[in-house]
Amino acid sequence: MLPKRLPLSSLLLTCLGLAAAPLAMAQAPAPAAPAQAAAGQPVNIEPRSPLHAQVLLDRANFSPGQIDGEVGSNQRRAVSGFQAARGLKVTGELDEETWQALQADSTNMLVRYTLTAEDVAGPFQPTPKGPAAQAQLKALGFGSVAEALGERFHASPDLLKALNPGVDLGKAGTTIQVPNIGGGALPKAAKVLIDKSDSTLQLLDDQGKVLAQVPVSSGSQHDPLPIGEWKILGVARDPTFHYNPKLFWDAKKGDSKQTLPPGPNNPVGVVWIDISKPHYGLHGTPEPGHVGKTESHGCVRMTNWDALRVADAVGPSLTVVMQE
Repeated sequence: MLPKRLPLSSLLLTCLGLAAAPLAMAQAPAPAAPAQAAAGQPVNIEPRSPLHAQVLLDRANFSPGQIDGEVGSNQRRAVSGFQAARGLKVTGELDEETWQALQADSTNMLVRYTLTAEDVAGPFQPTPKGPAAQAQLKALGFGSVAEALGERFHASPDLLKALNPGVDLGKAGTTIQVPNIGGGALPKAAKVLIDKSDSTLQLLDDQGKVLAQVPVSSGSQHDPLPIGEWKILGVARDPTFHYNPKLFWDAKKGDSKQTLPPGPNNPVGVVWIDISKPHYGLHGTPEPGHVGKTESHGCVRMTNWDALRVADAVGPSLTVVMQE
């Protein structure tokens, strides 16, 4: 949660490059060379593989969260949402009908991308532990080129390394394979629906049709999701984070109030969508691989890329329904 409600104008800071940067990738298919996972396991890049499904779901606006090429809970949520929206039998499994519906988008699952000088320039710095140390930095930026590229291509850094074995990701001019994700804006929503039991956020049109779905972490035993109907008050991109240990049940003894700088590794990521429930909002995260799999401090946490697209699709006074 955001520990202190402030005017949105006081939260806005200069946008930080790669997390919100437009995609610029060649649309030629990448070579179907065998990819070795970080732990030595092969990555399946065949048609109808989990990686193929995750790319197609991402492009269809049913986000699987962080693309990792492995079947997991976020993929099943995305498949179920896609099936329901397309009038298919909802199973969460990739049956023939679901593949046929997904493959209406016949785009290649992988494309080539050439690293630019800007991509590898940094500065890259590991995020220190604890709010006091984090508050000393000018920005909570990426820790590595792989992390930055992961955000840009909605992928786990380990997947990118596995797709490009032996490749130096820190060298400008290098061409790599990346997931061929979608990049267009989401349609404007008429309502936001957050389902605690399913760990999803859906954008609905004025007829109740699902326009898009993303996985979320939403609340915990100590900080439950505020069930009910709320309104969006505004959106802050690249917000600072005002840490108050009195508002966190798990704060460490000796912690003091801190103002943490903006950046993709800020506790609320690169965007904060303020709602009418004090101290609560919809926001990004520095840990995209944890979304939908861990609890939150009551707020609704998304990957940074999903949070940015949701932020562009909503506006002030829009209704946010939070349900069990």
